[in-house]
Amino acid sequence: MAGIGGTGSVTRSTLRQQLADALRDEVLAGRLQAGREFTVKEIAEQYGVSATPVREALVDLSAQGLLEADQHRGFRVHEYSVDDHRAIVEARGLVIEGMFQVLGRDLTGRRDPGDPRVAAAVAGVRRRAEEAQRAATAGDLTVLVGYDLRFWRELGALFGNPYLADFLHRLRVQAWVCTVQHLRRLHDLRGHLWARHIELTDALAERDLVTARAIIAAHDQDALALIERLAAG
Repeated sequence: MAGIGGTGSVTRSTLRQQLADALRDEVLAGRLQAGREFTVKEIAEQYGVSATPVREALVDLSAQGLLEADQHRGFRVHEYSVDDHRAIVEARGLVIEGMFQVLGRDLTGRRDPGDPRVAAAVAGVRRRAEEAQRAATAGDLTVLVGYDLRFWRELGALFGNPYLADFLHRLRVQAWVCTVQHLRRLHDLRGHLWARHIELTDALAERDLVTARAIIAAHDQDALALIERLAAG
């Protein structure tokens, strides 16, 4: 009986995560727009699953700040203000600065740079940088979001602290949700999206913290200016 119960628990947990990931992607893609309200029943019917894993997934996304829960009306996609975005960027910058300090001393953090797994991870970060930069240059927001999140997730993993990497990932997801809400107003995003992933990767590989900090500072400043302009109409 314990084996059956364990299998069922794992299956439900996996479904819960799959639903959370799918709904997060819907929000990031702008298909579930800010302020959109929906119920557990509506999502369960849409995905053809029972209510329990849907409710659990929605609670998870609420805890991450992407949704707001209402006991009587269900859930709604959180609407981020410009002040919210400014605060998220500030928090994200503090986490990245801590990561830069360690990566500046050793790009592989606490790991042995001769470990082939570390070399493969560094190469993976470089590939994500190239993919993200191509998407940004092409103005493909949906593709960029996916690669940008993977780029920072893999870069954060090199730091060697999974809790810090997870926190940075959460902040970047929130920043993207806020940003997407505004960027969808533009018909052509070419020239508006950050496309300096490779440059940042190279600066960190060379332990050039001055350049790395300057790249991030410029990115944050430009992003905030764009959001403020779009929010003002």
